[in-house]
Amino acid sequence: MNTIKRKQILTRLRDNNPHPETELNFSSPFELLVAVTLSAQATDVSVNKATDKLFPVANTPEAIYALGVDGLKNYIRTIGLYNSKAENVIKACKMLIDLHNSEVPQDRDALVALPGVGRKTANVVLNTAFGWPTIAVDTHIFRVSNRTKLAMGKNVDDVEKKLLKVVPAEFKVDVHHWLILHGRYTCIARKPRCGSCLIEDLCEFKEKTNY
Repeated sequence: MNTIKRKQILTRLRDNNPHPETELNFSSPFELLVAVTLSAQATDVSVNKATDKLFPVANTPEAIYALGVDGLKNYIRTIGLYNSKAENVIKACKMLIDLHNSEVPQDRDALVALPGVGRKTANVVLNTAFGWPTIAVDTHIFRVSNRTKLAMGKNVDDVEKKLLKVVPAEFKVDVHHWLILHGRYTCIARKPRCGSCLIEDLCEFKEKTNY
């Protein structure tokens, strides 16, 4: 895919949704960190249902740490892998208290050092909470980038590097949200909705559908 076509795609996505936001509910960087950690292999809807009950009770590292692993489990047991996630969140809270003055660090290495936080989660927090031009590649973004030929790669790291290279600076802060929403609702896994896609004519996917 050439540079002109990439810019046309991103311009259309921006015009359609000038101020994209995550579908996770949060009101602070710490709440976002917890929500994204809980969202691994789970839907945003299921995470929101849990955090809508958790955050009014505990939404700081100290408050969640005070709940303990078993106390936290009571709020998140409807989310997949809740046992390990509860343990990781409690450990992460302890590290935030001890090492970062209970603040979420604006540093990728420090974020990745927290239990349950990988590169993707760190990128989401840096981008969504702090406005960094990072691009977190999940399954939706990996699929859309490869299927459209916007940025092809064999794994999520390759796609992230390619996106960072080919996406113009004016789009970098929001491209993560545009692509994830596009993959979640239009360019879905089993049968992409090409017939109702606003970038169908620019996309280089060969097996387009009428759906």
